Amino acid sequence: MTQSRIRAILAVVALTAVMWILEIFDLLAGNALDVYGIRPRTIDDLGHIFTAPFLHYGFDHLVANTVPLLVLGSLVAFSGLGRFAAASLIIVVVSGLGVWLISPPNSVTLGASGLIFGYFGFLVLRGIIERRTIDIVIMICVVIFYGTMVFGVFPQQAGVSWQAHLFGFLGGLFAAYALPRRNRRTPVSGGYDYGPQGHQRF
Repeated sequence: MTQSRIRAILAVVALTAVMWILEIFDLLAGNALDVYGIRPRTIDDLGHIFTAPFLHYGFDHLVANTVPLLVLGSLVAFSGLGRFAAASLIIVVVSGLGVWLISPPNSVTLGASGLIFGYFGFLVLRGIIERRTIDIVIMICVVIFYGTMVFGVFPQQAGVSWQAHLFGFLGGLFAAYALPRRNRRTPVSGGYDYGPQGHQRF
């Protein structure tokens, strides 16, 4: 495994570790961090679109998000830490704004599922856009193992934010389309040129 891929995995592990540390603190503080979730159409909470993805409603909620976050996040990060950071920011903003705009009144939304659905959408569309063998293989594997996630963008279970799922997925698609494509390898002599108050969870 190359150093760049090791760094990619470590970045996603670090991101996930931050979520666990925050949840431990939240438990010790009597759920004091839950106030940093997204309350729809509340101007004072608009900035919470950047904090809500890192917070969860208990460890059951966090455990459910941990494995898909590590797997899908690492696959996105394999394309480069810069692209991973940019894609994550786009997904957080699009998902958070969607939740803020259309979630039910008096709800508070927390959780990383918006990111997870965004990474899913990013990986699927990237395989189509990039047309690299590795990206197509990743896309196929993601669809096989996580394809049923797509049903989460529809209203199903009370208390689960389908809004975050839907707009996270759309954010991932947008990120895959908007971010610059990686330059293809070009053969050169001797080698290759790589070129330049109800609660919702999600």
